[in-house]
Amino acid sequence: MSYIFYNKKLFLTLALMLSALVATAQNGINSPYSQYGIGLSNMPYNIPTSAALGGVAYTRSSMNMINPFNPASYAAIGKETLVFDMGLSIDMMTLRNGSSSQFDADGNLGYLAVGFPLTKWWKTALGVMPMSDVNYQSVSTRAINPGGEMKTLYEGNGGVSQFFWGHGFNILGNGNASKPQLRAGFNIDYIFGNLTRAVTYDFTANDTTYMMDSRSQKDTYVKNLLLDFGLQYEQPLGGKYHLNVGLTMRPHRTMSITDNALVYTFVTSAAVEYMRDTIFPLDGGDSEFESTLEQPMTTGVGLSFQRDDKWLVALDATFAPWSGMKYTENSSYSIFGQSPMRYGSNQRWALGFQMLGDKNAAAYMRRVTYSIGAHYENGRLQLQMTDGNEYKLNEWGIGAGISLPMRKGRSVLNVSASYSSMGTTDLLRRDVFSIGISVGSCESWFVKRKFN
Repeated sequence: MSYIFYNKKLFLTLALMLSALVATAQNGINSPYSQYGIGLSNMPYNIPTSAALGGVAYTRSSMNMINPFNPASYAAIGKETLVFDMGLSIDMMTLRNGSSSQFDADGNLGYLAVGFPLTKWWKTALGVMPMSDVNYQSVSTRAINPGGEMKTLYEGNGGVSQFFWGHGFNILGNGNASKPQLRAGFNIDYIFGNLTRAVTYDFTANDTTYMMDSRSQKDTYVKNLLLDFGLQYEQPLGGKYHLNVGLTMRPHRTMSITDNALVYTFVTSAAVEYMRDTIFPLDGGDSEFESTLEQPMTTGVGLSFQRDDKWLVALDATFAPWSGMKYTENSSYSIFGQSPMRYGSNQRWALGFQMLGDKNAAAYMRRVTYSIGAHYENGRLQLQMTDGNEYKLNEWGIGAGISLPMRKGRSVLNVSASYSSMGTTDLLRRDVFSIGISVGSCESWFVKRKFN
């Protein structure tokens, strides 16, 4: 009976994850910075256990959590355990420039994952999470002659999600905490999503004979595979201490994506728009064309030092030639004109500290884990503006959280709060406060009971 029960549980869990492929589409927060590339990414802060540590992830592993940022961590899943890990977030953002501010808020699915063993030394995990988000709407107005103005409306929505199927392998130690542990793993990542962007020019003047309202719109469809690899090594020191090292690597890859664009002029009558002339494509040409996304070679290094069930301090560093994915439009006609986006060296540093709960303590509060951390990202976004000024937008943030054990410590409820700031008020500053909640459910799986 127990085999049938857990097979049904796994089937229902996987079905829920498949349905979440659609659910990961986000409403999003209005952020003008998301109009560049394939949008803004919230990884690794979409996972509350990472956000609480300031973004530390590379050395993290546990039997009741799934850490997709280092696939070697899957090997820490128990040999008779089914792990279901799900996180939600509420984001509250304020945009500020020199004269005004705007507040927005939204709630989203942070991630959804399941992990289980295939053998004693081989574990696997499946999951889905948002990779980037595009959501913005803004208007600029400037005076024109004779006696009028031109309003420019910028708008976009959509996003890219990531489905990962990962494998982790115990190379040394096989879970024996008194011996050195070496784990290795890899993820097969399927990224998918649709992005829509548009720019509309609206002219009002005494004479609009040579000023026709127009719109440029482009739909981008992303469907590609990526790979990333990870290692984790744990070295016991003197019986009470452990030194942990984590390494991750995502290779460089250039991918083809599909764009579909339309540029046209229109007239408005009785609040109804009528297309007048098509600028792109012309003469029956194809509105669809292939563009490229370029994934940079990205390397992550993590180091942590732990004293049994007392405390842990961890440091992560990430290095890449640029931040995110480089998008290149390969159209013979420039749909939106030259992008101000510039790609330069990107580095991210994260430092975290934990007061670890004692799993064997009788008092519940002594089993609670407390976390705090901070991060700094150099070269998050780089823009060359029309006024000639170049802005290199860095990001910094802090986080804190608690992990509340459930069911004798095998399952856990994580709650985090984090704050991050990017940009300057000279251009636009983006401040985000997030609350994250996740549940790591750790259940016995394929345990044959003597009595039912």
